[in-house]
Amino acid sequence: MSFKPFDLEYTQSKWEQVVEFNLTESGVHPVALRDLLDGDEDKINQLLQMEINYPHVNGIPELRQNIARLYNGADGEKNVLVTVGAAEANHILMETLLEPGDEVATLTPTYKQIWGLGENAGYTIRPFHLRSENGWALDIDDLNAQVNEKTKIIALVNPNNPTGYIMTEAEMDAIVAAADRVGAWILADEVYRGAERLQEEETASFYGRYSKTLALGSMSKAYGLPGLRIGWIVGPPDIVEDIWRRHEYTTICDTMLSNHLANHALSPEVRPRLIKRTRDYIRKGYPILEAWMEEQEGLFSYTPPMASAITFVRYHLDVNSTELMEILCREASVFVGAGDSFGMDHHLRIAFGQDKEVLDVAFERIRQTLQKYS
Repeated sequence: MSFKPFDLEYTQSKWEQVVEFNLTESGVHPVALRDLLDGDEDKINQLLQMEINYPHVNGIPELRQNIARLYNGADGEKNVLVTVGAAEANHILMETLLEPGDEVATLTPTYKQIWGLGENAGYTIRPFHLRSENGWALDIDDLNAQVNEKTKIIALVNPNNPTGYIMTEAEMDAIVAAADRVGAWILADEVYRGAERLQEEETASFYGRYSKTLALGSMSKAYGLPGLRIGWIVGPPDIVEDIWRRHEYTTICDTMLSNHLANHALSPEVRPRLIKRTRDYIRKGYPILEAWMEEQEGLFSYTPPMASAITFVRYHLDVNSTELMEILCREASVFVGAGDSFGMDHHLRIAFGQDKEVLDVAFERIRQTLQKYS
């Protein structure tokens, strides 16, 4: 069977370390270790004295309890597995849940890891859509048409990557109803919870709405700590236990330091500060992007994101999105995400979770380069 590379991650591996401005990273500017610890001498001394040993394979208990606090009714001992990012979580839960003949219904546009994992393993992928013409609202008729008796997983990202759209209560209810109709699992990637642009209330989780739900999170997006490589799965105890067995085959565990730093970050004292920092970047950065797009005189069409530090915009140029992305990397040294990576050509995913000085220079370089192709 032919192998399909993960297009978005491949292009990021290729370009993100060689350009001057990386505007494809979907989180905000990363937190410095000094700022995370915020001068806490006791915490610093604890870390300096820590033996670099293996931690608990499923995550240290304190971290699992802090994760459980984010989900109504979850218990850190029974319902939480800590993984190496949400990427490992996706991989091992697919291995656990799917059997020959199963199908996966997946939201689109989306981060296409689940899609690619399923196709590479020979499973049928059935996309259902967010519609750009409706402000990225969920097409519920399309959802119901794609979910059938063979559907084992309904996969979604909420808040959505790449659009920043947050599902309404009615749309979440429709997902649950579709899953319940055929006994499918809901795989809810919720890594952007807490990164809301407009609302103060955090996006509701699918966890607790339906018994066969697996909710994923990570330290990467809402917390500005992607380098910790800490993710998690929250779900029913029996399936979490089964997924844990695959975890022992893949990475065994995260690092001791990552566990303790993530636990510190998710503590009730520190987490609100990190969420505020992320929202500040998003709420200050988006107006800069929006003003710049408006200055381009009809070059872009877009729906403002409700959450996350990214927006998915349509551009009106006769050039393929991957080709345009590579042009910007080579000529402007600015990296943005190609719509092809999300199954939609003539779109770009543009990140804005950076300081104004960075965005101003990067956007000006994009403008000068696009002028050649207008």
